[in-house]
Amino acid sequence: MLNEKLNQISADFQSEISSVTDIQKLEDIRIKYFSRNGLISLLFDELINVSNEDKPILGKSLNLFRNKAQEDFNSIKIKLESKNDSGENLIDISLPGNVQPFGSKHILTQTLDEIKSIFKGLGFSVYEGPELESDYYNFEALNFAPDHPARDMQDTFFINEDFLLRTHTSPVQIRLMESHKPPVRAIMPGRVYRSEAVSARSYCMFHQVEGLYVDTDVTFAELKGTLVSFAKQFYGDDIKYRFRASFFPFTEPSAEMDITCFLCHGSGCKICKQTGWLEILGCGMVDPNVYKHVGYDPEKYTGYAFGMGIERTAMLKYGIDDIRIFFENDFRFLKQF
Repeated sequence: MLNEKLNQISADFQSEISSVTDIQKLEDIRIKYFSRNGLISLLFDELINVSNEDKPILGKSLNLFRNKAQEDFNSIKIKLESKNDSGENLIDISLPGNVQPFGSKHILTQTLDEIKSIFKGLGFSVYEGPELESDYYNFEALNFAPDHPARDMQDTFFINEDFLLRTHTSPVQIRLMESHKPPVRAIMPGRVYRSEAVSARSYCMFHQVEGLYVDTDVTFAELKGTLVSFAKQFYGDDIKYRFRASFFPFTEPSAEMDITCFLCHGSGCKICKQTGWLEILGCGMVDPNVYKHVGYDPEKYTGYAFGMGIERTAMLKYGIDDIRIFFENDFRFLKQF
């Protein structure tokens, strides 16, 4: 009886395994024949009812069938899995590759790089200094009087009585002149901090580029020529410009430079407040009192200095009306640049 069942199950297994074409059908066969309650297991369970004389012969036949069935099953499984893998994982090297998205420089970094490139072409080196500065370098050595409004706690982030977060990159000018004898010609880019209310036009942290040139017989005309050359390279050859008298503690005389509004071309708009002009930087001849702090002879050397805000420069050039957007990391804004 058991022998007849074995022959029938063996025949059925061979018939089913030979016609399998997909993994799911193969899994059904595994469950039907090889699971704990499968047909092969049930055959072994029936051995208990076989006489002792027939048990060795039937047991051997069952083992041979089970081993042969397992080999056939494994062989078919390997073939089907290999067939599926070759279709799913095939790599066609003749197809174009997937384009991977690349990041880009922040618009402020791009603007700063362009400014540095222009001034390097004009013979300026690049120097940087610490953002945590002493009162001496940030104010005193730059000819700020003890009662100057910029020393007020409302404008400056003081760490203690002697140290603060620098309010401009001008302290780098002092450090540079202390360590280098004239001639010196350099720009000083970096972050600066001011205790101001955050709004569309002001922020508590921003970036500056300041410049310095000191040598014998340096004139205001050279200052104007340098800045006009920069403005035309950065904003375009067709701009008009003007210099207005101003005041800075560390330059005398001092001026601010305006250019024609490149949005309305001088006719007046909301960006230039209907004046037709845009202020782009401050400048002037280095005050002789500054030279006394760095050991330069004010009777022998003259020089000029200038400074501009990177955020303001980028806002003017690209028509951006809110400084806060530079620091929000909004991908919709950043991907435009």
